[in-house]
Amino acid sequence: MNQGPHLWSQFRESAAMALAAMRSSKLRSMLTLLGVAIGVFSIMTVMTAVSLLRNAIDSGISQLGVNTFQIQKFPAVMGDDHHGVHRNYRNRKNITYEQALAVKERTSLAEMVGVDGWRYGKVVVWNGQRTNPNVQLAGEDIDGIRTNAWTVSEGRALGAQDLQRASRVAVLGSALREKLFPPNINPIGETIRLDGSLYQVIGLFQKRGGSLGGTQDNFLAIPLTTFFSTYGKASTDLHILVKAQSREAIDDCIEEARMILRAARNVPPGEDDDFGYFSNDLLVKQFNEFTLSLRLGVLLVSSIALIAAGVGVMNIMLVSVTERTHEIGIRKSVGAMKRDILAQFMAEAVVLCEIGGIAGIILGILGGNVVGLVVHAPAVMPWDWAGIGIAVCSFVGLVFGVYPAWKASALDPIESLRYE
Repeated sequence: MNQGPHLWSQFRESAAMALAAMRSSKLRSMLTLLGVAIGVFSIMTVMTAVSLLRNAIDSGISQLGVNTFQIQKFPAVMGDDHHGVHRNYRNRKNITYEQALAVKERTSLAEMVGVDGWRYGKVVVWNGQRTNPNVQLAGEDIDGIRTNAWTVSEGRALGAQDLQRASRVAVLGSALREKLFPPNINPIGETIRLDGSLYQVIGLFQKRGGSLGGTQDNFLAIPLTTFFSTYGKASTDLHILVKAQSREAIDDCIEEARMILRAARNVPPGEDDDFGYFSNDLLVKQFNEFTLSLRLGVLLVSSIALIAAGVGVMNIMLVSVTERTHEIGIRKSVGAMKRDILAQFMAEAVVLCEIGGIAGIILGILGGNVVGLVVHAPAVMPWDWAGIGIAVCSFVGLVFGVYPAWKASALDPIESLRYE
C-alpha cells in the first residue's frame, strides 16, 4: 500500500494543528519564534554580506586576464601597519624597465608578459570639456593590453609602431569617453589634452563595469615609451603582468618569475622578496582567510542563540502537551496510534522552527544586501545558506521536539480523558 498520500495528509493535519496552537497562544509563540529568527538572522546577514563582498571583489580583480598574475612593488593586501611594515614597503625600490624585461625575456612558462606604469588623478580636456582630477593614466606595451584583458570595441589598440615611435595616441575607457564626448560625437580621430600634451584618440575600450562603488573604465592608455618620455623612465614604478601557459602551470610560473626578479633586483638568498604579487585566486583566498574568523564567530554566537531558541521550543511544546492532554486522550480513544501522536508533535515543533527560520532568512538576506547598497554592489541571493538555514531549523525542531512528542505519545488514554 502506498503510504505517501497518508503521510502527506498526516503532515498537513499536524501543520494545521501547529498553526492553530500558535494562534491560541500568540505571545508565547512569538517569543519562541523570535529566538529562532534571531539566530538564523545573524547567520544569514553575515553570510549574505560576505557573499556580496566576495562577488564584488571577484568583479573588481577580474581586471587580470585568465591565468594571469601581477608583480608590483607593494603587496596586494597591505594589512595592519604593525611595527612600521608599511614604511618598509614604501622604502622598496621601484621595479625598473630593465628588471621587467628580464622577466619578459627569461620566463619560459609564460604565454606572454606585459609591462605597464600608472599615474593617477589626471585631468583630460577636449574642446573645453574637462574631467574631474580622477582619471587614471596607463602606459602600456602591447602585451600589457592583452594581459589586462582589455578589449577594444571601436578603433584600434596600441601597435608596435606606436611603441617604436613613442606616438602621442590614446585608447579611452568607456567612462572617460562618456564624460568627455556627447553621444553624437565619435571620439576616434579627436584630439585630447593631458598634462599639456596633445593625444589623438585611436580607440575605445569595451566597458568593464565596476565594484565596491568604483569603476574600471575611467582611464586611458598610451604607449609605454610615450609614458616614459613624458613622465620619466627612472622614476616610474612598473607593474609586470604575466599570463601563464595554463591554469595548471600558474604556480610554477609565479615561482619562476619570482626567482628571475629576485636575481634582477639582487635580493640575497634567504631574505624576503622586496616586491609583491597577486592573482585572482590568491586575492579570493586572502579574502576567505580574512573573513574566516568573522564567519566562525558568527556561527558560534548564532549556534548559542539557536540552542536557546530550541530550549524555548521544547518549553512551549511541553506546555502544549499539558494543555492538550484531553485532546490527546480523545485522539487515542478513536484509534490514533502512538506513532501518530509522536509524528503530530514532532511536526508541530518543526513547523514552529521553520516559521521562525524563514522569517530570519528573509530578514537576514535583506540585512546583508543593505551592505550592497552602501558599497554600490549588486544584490545577491545566497541559496546555499538559505537551504542550510532551513535544514538547521528543521534539525533544531526535531532535536528539541523529541522529548515533548515522546511525552505526548506515552500518555495513557484513560488518564488523559479524565484530565481537566
